[in-house]
Amino acid sequence: MILHFCPRAEWEAAKAAGVYRADSLASQGFIHCSTPEQVAIPATALARGRTDIVLLEIDERRLGRPVVWEQGDPPDPGGMVFPHVYEPIPAAAVIAVHDYLPGPDGAFHRPAGL
Repeated sequence: MILHFCPRAEWEAAKAAGVYRADSLASQGFIHCSTPEQVAIPATALARGRTDIVLLEIDERRLGRPVVWEQGDPPDPGGMVFPHVYEPIPAAAVIAVHDYLPGPDGAFHRPAGL
């Protein structure tokens, strides 16, 4: 299981269309994802303080292509790699959607229960 965070409205539109395409798919060629242990890092960097964020819980087996594990952007000095999806994500591959709220300081933390 991998995770992707996005605004709720973006997910609702994707669910209605049957497929999710993050802007990064067009600009970078892939959709950024994370493990539960990692997701707070990019969420805090890119969406600090936002209260409209959801986590998409993605079943990798329901994707058409294998997930590629690569360095983040910018690369982590410790060599941490992140899961990247090189195709639109079918809505059927999203097995759960979780509200993802930041803490009082605006930072995100590891999601409970994932």
